Amino acid sequence: MPVATPEQYAEMLDRAKAGGFAYPAFNVSSSQTVNAVLQGLTEAGSDGIIQVTTGGADYFAGHTVKARATGALAFAKFVHEVAKSYPITVALHTDHCPKPALEDFVLPLIAASEEVVADGGQPIFQSHMWDGSAVPLGENIEIAQELLPRLKAINAILEVEIGVVGGEEDGVRHEGSNDALYTTVADVTAAVEGLGLGEQGRWIAALTFGNVHGVYAPGNVKLRPDLLGEIQEGIAAKFSTGPKPLDLVFHGGSGSTDAEIATAVRNGVIKMNIDTDTQYAFTRAVAGFMFSNYDGVLKVDGSVGNKKAYDPRAWGKVAESAMAARVVQSTQQLGSAGKSQS
Repeated sequence: MPVATPEQYAEMLDRAKAGGFAYPAFNVSSSQTVNAVLQGLTEAGSDGIIQVTTGGADYFAGHTVKARATGALAFAKFVHEVAKSYPITVALHTDHCPKPALEDFVLPLIAASEEVVADGGQPIFQSHMWDGSAVPLGENIEIAQELLPRLKAINAILEVEIGVVGGEEDGVRHEGSNDALYTTVADVTAAVEGLGLGEQGRWIAALTFGNVHGVYAPGNVKLRPDLLGEIQEGIAAKFSTGPKPLDLVFHGGSGSTDAEIATAVRNGVIKMNIDTDTQYAFTRAVAGFMFSNYDGVLKVDGSVGNKKAYDPRAWGKVAESAMAARVVQSTQQLGSAGKSQS
């Protein structure tokens, strides 16, 4: 199946962990960006994850209304249909749901999947993120404890953020001490004590090691991917597990070096979010097209322009292919290129 079943998604994550690579998880906000991801993954021969935030879901629903659950469901239905034409496997995920958005984003989507599963179907999304980074750690874990059993019951996975990713995404900004940008072993110990290590339901952890959302110049952010290895060792010792007991997620990775990405993956990262870089690739191609076809896309000095130039499909294809090329680059950086289970 082009969209992974829960069993296929679990196998994807297990293969990444065992094989020492990670899947790129691309944020999308339109049918064009979905198609760009599917094109790029196919060109790379890679499986991957397609995800939507609250803002992306709002945009899918129509920018003049606020109906993010509707937008997310529309996104999922679109992917389920168009992905049938591509020879790769993708999983669907909801990204960054802070506490104020639970009631109109993730909880309605879980309820929708519960109905489908009760009728013998598969969950609409294979995983959901609860972003409790803006609340105290205890409350973060308590809410995760409420969500995890419901996701386990529909065979879906919970993503939890332990720590704070700096910068801003979809209007949510985290500011404060730089110390908050680095998750500690004590933080993760509390999470494991509350959520278990899979027996209560599978969850993956977005730990922070200096990550910042958005654009930043090299050297402006101090990433410490070795910290992930230290946390893995601490948890393995604390709970008497094998090596790398945690499945990890890399947020805020724009501008990261290949070496930083490789170290993070070596320390257990199996999913890396990609957003800023693909947004730029898409829009930069549109800008280039408009500048190069100025007299065609505009009716300058009373002319009629060139319909072949201002047809949205003309510049849309260019934008999708440019974003697809950035998708291919991500799969190569993370090692998933050429490893599609399809």
